[in-house]
Formats: sequence, C-alpha cells, structure tokens
Amino acid sequence: MALAATAKGADIPSVAELLRRAEEISVIARERAVETETARQVSADLVDRMRQAELFRIMQPRRYGGFEYGYDVFVEAVSVIASGDGSTGWVYSLGAVHPWMVACYPDQAQQDFWRDTFDTVAAVSYAPAGKATPDGDGFRLSGRWSFASGVDNATWGILGGMIPTGDGAKPGFFLVPSSDYSIHDDWNPMGLAGTGSKTIVISEAYVPAYRIVTFGDMLTGRGPGTAFNTNPIYKQPMLAVVPQCLVSPALGMARGAVKAFIEQVGNRTTRGAVAGGNNRMSEFATVQMRVAEATASIDAAQLMIHRDLRETREIVDSGKSVDVDMRMRNRLTHTFATKLLVQAVDAVFLAMGGSALGMHHPVQRFWRDIHAASSHISLNWDSVSAMYGQHVFGLEPKGQY
Repeated sequence: MALAATAKGADIPSVAELLRRAEEISVIARERAVETETARQVSADLVDRMRQAELFRIMQPRRYGGFEYGYDVFVEAVSVIASGDGSTGWVYSLGAVHPWMVACYPDQAQQDFWRDTFDTVAAVSYAPAGKATPDGDGFRLSGRWSFASGVDNATWGILGGMIPTGDGAKPGFFLVPSSDYSIHDDWNPMGLAGTGSKTIVISEAYVPAYRIVTFGDMLTGRGPGTAFNTNPIYKQPMLAVVPQCLVSPALGMARGAVKAFIEQVGNRTTRGAVAGGNNRMSEFATVQMRVAEATASIDAAQLMIHRDLRETREIVDSGKSVDVDMRMRNRLTHTFATKLLVQAVDAVFLAMGGSALGMHHPVQRFWRDIHAASSHISLNWDSVSAMYGQHVFGLEPKGQY
C-alpha cells in the first residue's frame, strides 16, 4: 500500500479543471473518430492521455490517489468526452466508473488493483457467465465474457460469475488481472465500433476470495470496502447509479450530434431538387423545429438524470438506505432518458438529408452509436418499463434493480 500514503496529501483538481481536461480529450477524440472506428478500439495513446489528465480518478478513493467526486461530476466528464466521439466516451465511461466499484471490494483487493499505479483501468462483463470451483482460500474461474468494452487497454477485468456456497451459488463479481485472461477479437458492429468490446476468455484462473464481491452486497450499497472508504458515495446501490455509465455517453452523443448539426446546417444552402432551392437550411421551419425538439429532449433527459443522482446522494448522505421505490424510479429514468436522447439524435439526423450519409460525417456516426448504446440490455425500454409496471401493480418484478 505504498502508493496510498502519497495520495493523502495530493492536490485535488477542481471540477472545472477536470471538465476542462475532458474537453481537451473530446477535441482529440473528435479528430480521431474515423481512426477509432476503423481500428475498432480507442488508441492506447488516447487512453494514456486520459490517465495523464487524471480523469479515471474522479470517483476513486482518496486513499488510492482519487478525488471522491460523485456521479454528478462523472456524468458531466463522460458526456463532454462522448460529445467528441461516442466510442471514446463509452470506453472512458466504463473505465472511470470501475474505480467506484473496486472501492466496494475488500481492502486487499483494492491494494492489488492500485499497487502499481493510481490510474489502473478495468474492463467489465457483468453477466454471470463464469464457472467457479472452490480451491483453498479462493476459486478457480473459467468462462467467456462478451462485450468487455475497452479491454485492449485494461489491466484488470471485473467479471460476473456464480460463487459456490454451502447450499448452492450466488452471483458476484470476480476481480482478475489481465495476465490471467486472453482476448478473443469478435467485435465488428454497426455502432460503437471503436469501443473494442471483445470477449474475455479464462481457463482455470485462481481468484482469491478477497477479490470477489457479491451481487447482493452491491445491490444494497453494502460492499465490504465501505468499511474503509467511508464517503457515502460508495454506499449507493449499484443499479441505482452504475447504469449512468451507459446513459452519460448517450447524453454526450446527443449533445455532439446537435452541435454538429447546428454547425453544418447553419451556413448550408440547399440545391432544392423539389423545393426550396438556393435557400439556407436554417431558414426552413422544419429544420428549426427539429433542433428545438432535439434540444428539449436533451434538456429533459439531463434534468431527470441529475435529479436522480441528487436525490439518491441526499439519501445516503443522511445515513438512510435507498428503498426499492427509488431504485425502481432510477432504473426507469436510465431507460427513458436514453429514449429521449435517441429521439434527439433521430430528429437532427433525419433533418440532415443525404449529406449526413457519408461514413465520415459526425451526425451519422452519432446516430449509429447512440442506437447501439440504446440496445444495451440495461437500457432496454421494454424490459425496464415492464419491470417498473410490475412493481407499481404489486407483482414480482422481472429484472434487476
């Protein structure tokens, strides 16, 4: 724990400074968007720039060089970067949320994770796809975990699996160094191509028991690490807040799409094969209405996102537990806010006409990327809205909250 001693006296950058650094990354991400998509991964150089800017430390414990800001700061930093490029924002988001999660593990796991650097990055695949068998003071883990975004630049994996118990098994998350797994390159999608969300493969890797947390503890904000990291941010229920790592890139993509739309439409004159020839596009009422719809959709989504974060934080700060009603409300917001953000990008994409269809055009990339993001099971409107309705009517909810 040698590094931790130096962290306590470190200066903490202001929120404004961190967002300024995020904006610098966003500019580079925008310039490299085609390169990132073609490579199907964010470059090591760009991830290193994020490390140097200390952006992965936003929600990291101060004991390990972090800043212990809340999810409100995290969401804004992610959305700034994603407004430059959706894939880069997505990879940053997944990398920056996991220091919060690691902070909930037993302290020995945290020491392992941050032993070499405060800017450690983990890839994750939450589905309990792994098979674990007891072995001494730990387990032997095997399996294949898909959709591990940013895995090429990660040095650890957080992987879902079933933890054997005396009377069966319970779901949890295994913390595994990259030296224990291989990467199967099976990522070739139509959207978010630059996230490099490949498959992690493990065969009989040993995982000590202290590098495991149960899903149940994370759902209720009772991870063992909260005994050491006493800031209330770590006592927030996992599914009340962690899905923001998926929503916030969508927020940035929508902002980026509208910005690109305004920049390109503002001075463009249509040739008007049918009507409106030689008029500026910005003079068309339909175009004006589209940008208004997109702006209002983004505004509504971010108001809901920050309301949930504020109210959840107020509850844990007061020492109370976040009840099922609040957790359900937050899950509903995650999906409905995403639906609004997709609506915003759809509005401007459809108003661009054929000029936005070129593969180098930023609006079409945001359109593909945000539709890919919204297909994530955690943001699936049909599933989550049905689960919320089941809860309202006193039925057994089918889903995770």
